[in-house]
Amino acid sequence: MPGKPNPEGPPAYSPALEGARLHPDLDAVNLALLAELAADPRLSMSELARRVGMSAPAVTERIRRLQEAGVISGLRVDVDPAALGMPVSAFVRIRPGPGQLPKLTALAAGHRQISECHRITGEDCLLARVHAPTVAQLESVLDDLLLYGQTTTSIVVATPVPPRNLPLPQPAG
Repeated sequence: MPGKPNPEGPPAYSPALEGARLHPDLDAVNLALLAELAADPRLSMSELARRVGMSAPAVTERIRRLQEAGVISGLRVDVDPAALGMPVSAFVRIRPGPGQLPKLTALAAGHRQISECHRITGEDCLLARVHAPTVAQLESVLDDLLLYGQTTTSIVVATPVPPRNLPLPQPAG
């Protein structure tokens, strides 16, 4: 329910952050659609339409436009890496050697055990999330990265706040 605390996570809506500029397509109806999809991404278009009081074709068109505009950037399934035999997870900061950044980003993009990689500010240039079946296998991934720069690794021991969607701004009006 909009604005009410959700015991399973952040509220569906929150006040807009000062200075935040919303995408022009985010009207009250589209914010309601996003809130419903964030709560249950498996909703059918007809159920989604029922929940927001619109026709299924109208909702389908709005969702298509949000996807084309990049507001909805994708849909995905979250699979526990341990279920895939990769219980070791680590964040690796990487400081590339001179001229090695393109090679490192290409390596990260093609490496099956690197699930994400971000360009960051500070002394290091990249932050990668690495998964491995064992610490020895993690070391093998680090060895691949060390060909192009220095690494600093932090192994994840717990995840008290798992990945989640940001709360949506309260619709105007």
